[in-house]
Amino acid sequence: MSGEAKFNKRKKKLGSYPYLSVVASITLALFAIGVFGTLVIYSKELEKVIKENIKLQVYLNSHITEKERQAVEKKISAQYFISKNTTTSFQFISKEDAAKQFIKETGENFIKFLGENPLHDSYLVKINEGYQSKQSLARIKTELEKIQGVFQVDYKENVIESINRNITEIGLVIMGLVAVLLLIVVLLINNTLRLALFSQRFLIRSMQLVGAKRWFIQGPFLIRASWHGFLAGLLASALLVGLISLATKKIDDLKLIQNNDRLLILMGSLLLLGVIVALVSSYRAVNKYLKLSLDELY
Repeated sequence: MSGEAKFNKRKKKLGSYPYLSVVASITLALFAIGVFGTLVIYSKELEKVIKENIKLQVYLNSHITEKERQAVEKKISAQYFISKNTTTSFQFISKEDAAKQFIKETGENFIKFLGENPLHDSYLVKINEGYQSKQSLARIKTELEKIQGVFQVDYKENVIESINRNITEIGLVIMGLVAVLLLIVVLLINNTLRLALFSQRFLIRSMQLVGAKRWFIQGPFLIRASWHGFLAGLLASALLVGLISLATKKIDDLKLIQNNDRLLILMGSLLLLGVIVALVSSYRAVNKYLKLSLDELY
């Protein structure tokens, strides 16, 4: 048998097609959705960091005794809305420390001018994420101001409201874009495999004419498609790891909002998505050619 005949035989092997272009196309499609998925993960972690740093400032009465201050501290720390996620969720700031900080920031020693320190002892209180709505914060402010020894409760209402509104809007936009991108990726992979299997349509019909069962014809295509989808998922994950490593080297602060567990889940999802979409697309394409008449194949 000549070399050309051997080449043609390999080319017409059941289930075979130009797999390099198919794997490359699926890899790029999965990589695109992986990049967007990574942006979603980072945005969620950034949202978490922002919300963990939303604080109320609880000012105490002037000339409060140490015993009274401890009683107030005990009542505040026992409240249901206090964040338990960090060790700095409840922080005491004496009026002396507040004065030093103010003088350091402004360069003006107001104590010498006034003759006394008019500031109040205070507590910085981090609020649990579930109680950061406008209504909840207003209710919390009222409850805290009823505690004996509390002078005033203050928080940046407009800033917090703006943060919550922007986080909601950005989340909706990102999720919408991810949904559209996922649909585009599925269609792209589906069309890529249908075009690849187009060259196999006559071989499929030949196997059908000699009495091969449907599952016997479908099997090689589905196995090969699954393997190519898995390989594409691995390559897309490797590209994603490389991109994340490069980004963290360029921007050190990205490490602060990097969630490795979620990134691993994302990469596992890329593998699974590659296999499932390739498998379903191949199954539909082969079934289509099995149902077509000889005239329609042309």
